Amino acid sequence: MTQKASAEAYFNAWISRDFNAILAKLARDGTYEDPSTGGPISGEALRGYVTGLWSVFPDLSFEIASHSDDGASAQWIMRGTNLGSFNGLPPTGKQIELDGADFFTFDEEGLITSVTGYFDPGVVPRQLGLDIVVQPSQIGPFRFGTSTMVQSGKTQEPGAFSITYLEARDDDGKQAVREGSRATLIEMLGIDGFIGATTATIGNRMVTISAWEDTDSPRQLMRTGTHSEIQKKMYDGTLAQHGYTSVWVKERINPYMVRCDACGKMTRSPDAERKCHCGAQLPAAAPYW
Repeated sequence: MTQKASAEAYFNAWISRDFNAILAKLARDGTYEDPSTGGPISGEALRGYVTGLWSVFPDLSFEIASHSDDGASAQWIMRGTNLGSFNGLPPTGKQIELDGADFFTFDEEGLITSVTGYFDPGVVPRQLGLDIVVQPSQIGPFRFGTSTMVQSGKTQEPGAFSITYLEARDDDGKQAVREGSRATLIEMLGIDGFIGATTATIGNRMVTISAWEDTDSPRQLMRTGTHSEIQKKMYDGTLAQHGYTSVWVKERINPYMVRCDACGKMTRSPDAERKCHCGAQLPAAAPYW
């Protein structure tokens, strides 16, 4: 088989979603890599990457925009609909379109020894509505990560806070905790007494701080649901190196300050009609947490 025919068969295997056919066009030690693989991969690692991509975009398709006469390179357009979990996030249902190029090397029999793909790794996340944050993992005593906030819409002053902290054992444990935390937060929105929560992930350290109307409300998480299941896995050592849960009672919360759009001054403890001292209507109350 010529190099060009081998490259075309490789792309056809991608288009027909046939991993065995993809593998058949690679030499015994053939590898694939692109900006998202972290280096060359092959065998089962490649199978996991390809089938994972198909699960995220079940209708994934490729259009070959151009290719070299010797089959050593090709430009392509990848399209698909996000109907599966992407990086642990729920499906968005949004469509993506990504331009890229692959470069091939071949052995004497025309089998592919390496495929190196190039594309902008930020395009797909941006098309899915995701923020891309570029930051170091650590500088001196400072460590960096990501955070999430969920609010119930309640604006009353919290009566208690709960703090849950886990240090995941490894990347698999971290992913399991992230997925469990997301499901737990969705369940918390339906719990009486829940006000809001903020999560932070820094390396393998994962923290959730939740605001509640009173100290009894967070007890509901201990009885059933995803949070209860995660705790069981924490206790048996499946997920975490260490961690704890806690409930904190407030000592003092100072008066809420609201800025008046008319005069620009902050108003302390606005009255029931939410009027500024200048007589203007104040903005709607914001949640404490």
